[in-house]
Formats: sequence, structure tokens, C-alpha cells
Amino acid sequence: MPVAEVDGTTLEYVERGEGDPVVLVHGTLSDHRMWRFQFDAFAERFRTIAYSRRYHYPNPCTGNESDYSATLHADDLAALMNELGLESAHVVGQSYGAYTALLLAARHPSRVRSMVLGEPPVLPLLEHSAEGREVRDAFLADVWGPVRAAMEEGDVESGVRIFSDTVVGEGWFARLPTAIRDLIMENAPELKVEASSPRFWTQFACADAEQVRTPTLLLSGEQSLEMLRLIVDALARCLPNSESAVIPNSTHEFPTGKPEIYNKIVLDFLTRQGGR
Repeated sequence: MPVAEVDGTTLEYVERGEGDPVVLVHGTLSDHRMWRFQFDAFAERFRTIAYSRRYHYPNPCTGNESDYSATLHADDLAALMNELGLESAHVVGQSYGAYTALLLAARHPSRVRSMVLGEPPVLPLLEHSAEGREVRDAFLADVWGPVRAAMEEGDVESGVRIFSDTVVGEGWFARLPTAIRDLIMENAPELKVEASSPRFWTQFACADAEQVRTPTLLLSGEQSLEMLRLIVDALARCLPNSESAVIPNSTHEFPTGKPEIYNKIVLDFLTRQGGR
């Protein structure tokens, strides 16, 4: 696979297709392979690029970095686009990849033609409502804290299981096919980095979102975690040029869980933004 040298690290990527560029940005416990149900379909219409973010497989990860943040990944993505000769692109992100896309649009607005944000975990947006603070604090205490503790104690699989079963659904990890479970465990070192980074929940307020003029599609799963749905609702109120869609009968992993529905919604949106 080709790699790009970006700000002191290497980022592996795959590329296929012609036309307007679309960059796919994966979430936690994942890498460019998460887009296996999107890549061919998107490449029929677009120059499609999927890459593995810093610290994600197969890129180097020592597991003790403290600089993991949406800002870092946004700047990495801007640098990757430079390496690929892209002045701008449509950006499709899922989970923390959507957080990354949002920060890219905020920090480098000319680089993003449009963006698709699938349930970005922008916890700072929950600060300004009692309901939001309650679900945020419960998540940090009951999920994020135990994940960090398990990873620090070396019980990696327990940390992965706690996180994935909370975010996607109880028992989800145990039901996964072996190949997908292996893919997730190959990215377990980055979860330790995430859980230990003081910058992971990168600051981003409604006032910041109000400055982002990029055409945006916000996606949520009908059965997703309440915390994630509240964040998407907050972004829908704050982003001035956004529209929303709900993936029916789905939790957080809708690109892989409901790929046909997801692909149709996203490709229709991208086509309306000037794609062919």
C-alpha cells in the first residue's frame, strides 16, 4: 500500500477512481479497512481515498503518545491532502473521523468542499445543557474511566470490549466475525493512546460551529447512544449550512451495519454538492 510522509509519521492510504476527490476518515478502533462496503461504490463516481489516521494500523503506534486530538488529526489530513496534490476535497468521516473532519473544516475551511459527519463524539458540545452534562458525565465515569483503567492494567481486550459494547451495543464485540475482531484488536494500541491523552476530547463549541460554512450532512443511527444523538442535535442547531438524516434500525456502526442505506444517502448528498 502507498504511504505518505506527514509531520514526522507515515500514513497508509488506498486510492481508486476518478473525478472529484472524496476522503474517507475512519473512527476509533479502526483504520482505512473500515470502508470496505463504501470504497468500490464511491470509486465509481469519485476519486476516493481512504487512509489510516496517525497511530492506527498499520501506522506506527507506541501506545504512550499524549498528543492525540482531533486538531492533530485535522492537521494531518490537511498535510496528507498536500502530499496527494488536493487543494480541496469532500470529506466523509465516521465517529472520531467525523470529529477530525469537523476540525479540518474549522481550521482549514478552503480545503473542505462538503463533509459528512457520522456521530462525531464532540463531548464539549454537551456542556451547555443539564441533559447533556448528565449523559456526558455518566459516559466518562462509567465507560471512559474503566476503559482507561483496563488499558493501563494491560487488560486490552476488556478495554476494547467495554468501549465497543457501550458505543455500538451490548454483546457486539463477542458476535463479531473473527476477521473483524482481529482488525479491531490490531487497532487496540491506539485506544490506549486515546484513553490516556488529555487532549482527546478536543474543545469545540457551538460558537466555533457557527463559523463553519461548509455544506454538511449530519448522520445518526436510530438506535444509537443517547449521548451521540444529543451531539448530532447540537451540531444541527449550530452549523449554519447543515442537513440531517437518520439511518433506520442502526446503532453507531451504520457504514458497516447498514451499508446500502448509508451509501445511497451519502452519495446522493455528495452528488448534490457538485460530484458527478
